[in-house]
This record gives sequence, structure tokens and C-alpha cells, in this order.
Amino acid sequence: MLELKGIHTHYGLSHVLQGINLTVNRGEVIGLFGRNGVGKTTLIKTLAGWVVPTRGTYTFEGQSLVGMPSDQICRKGIGLVPEDRRIFPGLSVQENLALGFMQAPGRSRAQKQSKLDSIYQRFPRLAERKRQLGTTLSGGEQQMLAMARVLVGEPKLLLIDEPTEGLAPMIVDEIFELMQTLRDDGVPIVLVEQNVHRAIEIVSRFYLIERGQVVLEGDAREPAQRALLFSKIAV
Repeated sequence: MLELKGIHTHYGLSHVLQGINLTVNRGEVIGLFGRNGVGKTTLIKTLAGWVVPTRGTYTFEGQSLVGMPSDQICRKGIGLVPEDRRIFPGLSVQENLALGFMQAPGRSRAQKQSKLDSIYQRFPRLAERKRQLGTTLSGGEQQMLAMARVLVGEPKLLLIDEPTEGLAPMIVDEIFELMQTLRDDGVPIVLVEQNVHRAIEIVSRFYLIERGQVVLEGDAREPAQRALLFSKIAV
């Protein structure tokens, strides 16, 4: 579904990604693990078109995305939940969600309402707060809203960057339960998450990144490969 070959990305003179190879198959949840600053978020932003790679190729459903603007990549079916959530504070929950329809233009009013109803069923807390402004939401509620807004557009592939960072343990549980439900529904996900011991329970495969390179790739369902991952991230 998604394939990267030899992706290099720079920020000015800083060589952040140094030859990343990665694949995502349909229905998979892929974990991107590693310490802060190794290039995980840059990789996510590259996939979403927020950052343009300086070398290498990447394709989505057989079509090259290199150089494609981020809005077009979004309309191809790649949805991003960024690390900083990017909730519009002066808009209500429902108005924030309505922006998600820009990912899939051409829907009728009835189709939009049907989709909103299904989102509120998945996120009952947002349904209770649909008229509240983004500034009044807790950190966990803002994270739910960021995820819900992307899901409104029914993406074919979901990119989620650090969804549980800074959240209370109870909210962390809710976010992981939500991602597990998405996985069970067959939504492919590329997940960046520092809580590796929780994330490993929902991912299919993982990539460990160090200094902009993949140093380990493994099957999350294999105990020996899990153990090797834990040994490396504990160093």
C-alpha cells in the first residue's frame, strides 16, 4: 500500500533521514520507535507532504507522492494526526470536525451528517461537547478531536504522531483502546509512540530508528523480536 525506498530528508544542512526504507500493507499497524530527535516525526511529516524529501522515492497505491503538495496527498487518502494536534481554538468541536470534510469534497449534507453521527458514536465525549470551543477541551479531548477530525475524511492510511504524550494514564488507556478498535476495523496506521510497551500490543510490525536510519525491523507478534527491540531501546 505504501512503499519508501532510500528516503533522505534535510532541514537546511541537517541531514535528518538518511536512507529510510519502509513498507505498509493493507490492514497493518506499523510502529515507528526510537529516542527523541532520531527522525520519527520528520518521517511522518515527509509521508504527509509537509516536508519534501531530498532523495529517494515513495509511492502510495502505486502512485509516486514525491513532490506532491500535502493537500493532494491528503485527498489521496493519507490522513495525519500531528503531534501538536492543531485544534482550532476559536472553533467549536463540531466546526473543527466539519473541516475534516475538506479531505473528501463532494459529499451531500445527508452524507456529512451521517458521518458526523458515526464519529460521535465512536467518540461519545466529543458528542457531549460538540458546541464547546477547542480552548475549553482537556488535552485528552483535544487529542480525540484531532483523531476524529481526520477520520471524518475516511482516510485509507492514518499517520498518528505521539498521541499519548503528556496525557493522564486513564486517557492514555482510552487512546490505545481507540487505536485498537481502528486496527480491528482494518484501518492501516503508521504510529509514532514513546510508550513502546503499550504500542507493541497493537502494532503488526515495527521499525526502530536511530540517527535517521532503520536499525531494526521486526514482527511485533514474535516474542524474540519484541525482546530484541526492548533490549535496544533500554540501552
